Amino acid sequence: MNIVRNLAIAALLAGPALTVPALHAQTPGITRHDLQQHPLSAPGREAVQVLVRFAPGATVANHHHPGEEIVFVTEGALEYRLEGQPPVIVKAGDVLFIPYGVNHEVRNVGNGSAAELATYIVETGQRLVVPAK
Repeated sequence: MNIVRNLAIAALLAGPALTVPALHAQTPGITRHDLQQHPLSAPGREAVQVLVRFAPGATVANHHHPGEEIVFVTEGALEYRLEGQPPVIVKAGDVLFIPYGVNHEVRNVGNGSAAELATYIVETGQRLVVPAK
């Protein structure tokens, strides 16, 4: 059984929240592995978990989410630039909280690959990643 293929098919069938957002799909050096999506007990909210891998030097352009993002860096070092805050470097084993709707950019600043486990608590049925205006 090909787990990656099955996850990709499940992601395509799951609806707009789990389809690969255009921002990441068109970003060289960024790969996403959608892990799970579940409704929450809070009406109109769902949890989505995604493993995001960054090639050396890769950057995800300025964007936001329709809810909160909780980041756990699993590998390497990532620089986060959150709107209205100074840049912060988060290394493997560190966490970061990104509030609802805050525009942010992420760049791999380490010497090798980097990865994060991103957990989103978002509005049900909305696009997971929204490019900043």
